[in-house]
Amino acid sequence: MGNLIKVLTRDIDHNAAHFFLDFENAQPTESEKEIYNQVNVVLKDAEGILEDLQSYRGAGHEIREAIQHPADEKLQEKAWGAVVPLVGKLKKFYEFSQRLEAALRGLLGALTSTPYSPTQHLEREQALAKQFAEILHFTLRFDELKMTNPAIQNDFSYYRRTLSRMRINNVPAEGENEVNNELANRMSLFYAEATPMLKTLSDATTKFVSENKNLPIENTTDCLSTMASVCRVMLETPEYRSRFTNEETVSFCLRVMVGVIILYDHVHPVGAFAKTSKIDMKGCIKVLKDQPPNSVEGLLNALRCVYVHVRLYRKNTCKKMLQNVNNTKDVNIYVHVRKVQIPFCLLVTLCVNFQLQYFYNKE
Repeated sequence: MGNLIKVLTRDIDHNAAHFFLDFENAQPTESEKEIYNQVNVVLKDAEGILEDLQSYRGAGHEIREAIQHPADEKLQEKAWGAVVPLVGKLKKFYEFSQRLEAALRGLLGALTSTPYSPTQHLEREQALAKQFAEILHFTLRFDELKMTNPAIQNDFSYYRRTLSRMRINNVPAEGENEVNNELANRMSLFYAEATPMLKTLSDATTKFVSENKNLPIENTTDCLSTMASVCRVMLETPEYRSRFTNEETVSFCLRVMVGVIILYDHVHPVGAFAKTSKIDMKGCIKVLKDQPPNSVEGLLNALRCVYVHVRLYRKNTCKKMLQNVNNTKDVNIYVHVRKVQIPFCLLVTLCVNFQLQYFYNKE
């Protein structure tokens, strides 16, 4: 149908289908335009957010000078003057995450509503599926940039410490009205996450499911698993991959695939790594491994950060999957038994510390 062509009819759950989705050319129909236009207002600002984040250099030098010379008022003022506009940028990033969350929930509502199945929605509403993919693509790009820029948390920590000191000393603080204490607390939690945008979208998806109790959870999980399968099939099949007219579409598909896997893992009761999962995790990981290592390391790290919701007896399966993926570093694996965190393994790897958590539901 149009730009959305069925490419495979392999049946995982007797009703799931795989499609070739034209991410490059899908246009909204009349029935899609209302939601499409609302989401487009948000997405048109996404590239500017990424450019601002990419150019974010921080105030590390000014902060170090101020800390090393606490009695020098000029250095204190210089550091504060450097940090305040940067915190304004961080506020903009955080506020955009809230807008993105609202946009995602609107799209989920459209793509999972009755009477159509999620697969039928993807066939009928190609432009909305493309926007959903664009949100995930932006999210992974944002988090990759954030993870490699420690200046963000350093700047914000200095801002909060200095602001607190100014309040104690009754010193008027420029920028306090822009980022009050309540907003600063929310921003602090946001930037404390290794992948803050993914965490925001994961929480939004979970909240969407919990607030729409009349909507079967399968409507949401099937939408995500179908999107993951679409991306995997397009990437591993030369015939479909050759249809891409833009080289960037490959990285776009990879990010979308990883994004929907993470959302699926957070929403589905047993997660993406369980044998009953409708996502072919081994196939998806193989597709990632087949790419140039430098181009997918951030995506592999994002998967390693996933909270894997599987039972304790599934731990070896998941461990083997992740151990087969080239490099990571110091992955701390825990079992949660009745809310008690129990470390049971430490893997030596190549990157930064990531927690991989298993949740064991004792019955």
